Amino acid sequence: MADILCGVDISSDTLDARIGRTGPWRQFPNSTDGIADLAAFCREHGVTLAVMEASGGYERLPFAGLWAARIPVALVDPRAVRRFAQAMGRLEKTDRIDSAMIVWYGEAKHLHPTPLASATQQHLTALVVRLRQLTDLRTQQTNQRRLIADPTVLATFSAVLTTVATQIRTLEHQVVGLIAADPLWTALDAACREIKGVADRTVARLLAALPEIGTLNAKAASKLTGLAPLAHDSGKRHGKRGVRGGRESVRTVLYVVARLVCRYDSEFAAFRDRLKAAGKPAKVIRVALAHKLLVRLNAKARDARKVLAPAV
Repeated sequence: MADILCGVDISSDTLDARIGRTGPWRQFPNSTDGIADLAAFCREHGVTLAVMEASGGYERLPFAGLWAARIPVALVDPRAVRRFAQAMGRLEKTDRIDSAMIVWYGEAKHLHPTPLASATQQHLTALVVRLRQLTDLRTQQTNQRRLIADPTVLATFSAVLTTVATQIRTLEHQVVGLIAADPLWTALDAACREIKGVADRTVARLLAALPEIGTLNAKAASKLTGLAPLAHDSGKRHGKRGVRGGRESVRTVLYVVARLVCRYDSEFAAFRDRLKAAGKPAKVIRVALAHKLLVRLNAKARDARKVLAPAV
């Protein structure tokens, strides 16, 4: 039996759902009751997969709600859907049209469901995201304080920084406790931190943003994080290989940590020096080091999973 897809176009307030490319369309509130009605709409029409765009967080409630109602869901990149629509000559853009285009894109891509993260995984991700936000806020406030001389205004910076520091410590303890309570995460944490320069917060961010680490081969992990050089050739022309796409949050942390690893790991330092001696641009070196670190972290995680597998 052919798959029946439901395309769901998401906004902060509404969910526009289309069965197939030309089938029934309905709009639901982006709320608990609306999602329950959407699930019933999907069941009524025998939907085997609901497809929705990752819409800056507005998709989280319907994504989890449909999975809870046992409707498999696939998340897709909204930019990819828009480019697909343009390539197919569909330049118009309304919520109804978008929901149909999401279905068409899903059919063309032969999508598989996007697994729903466990409650523990979601909690870790939320903690790590908030920890990063507070760290950024602390940096911003510290930099701004340097330009202030007025005692009254300085006192406000001190109050904010004290509160932020307290919250950061609290979140760090919660993250450590969460990882320690999970045997797999504990093993992955220990394995990754065997690489000097990789700290506990780095591992926490990797576990939150790249839970698949250790389950993929090096090439797949590189593509997933946007660190795999992509071909750009045409005929006799051989263009420069560049990197793009993937999970930006993972790349960002790897860029920073790779520089630290060079201080402690002679192999990384020698690799960096060879690239410099060959006249490679700084950006190319940065990407190469991050890629090398990812490959090593993925190998460490893979070995840790193998050791733990019989006990799980």
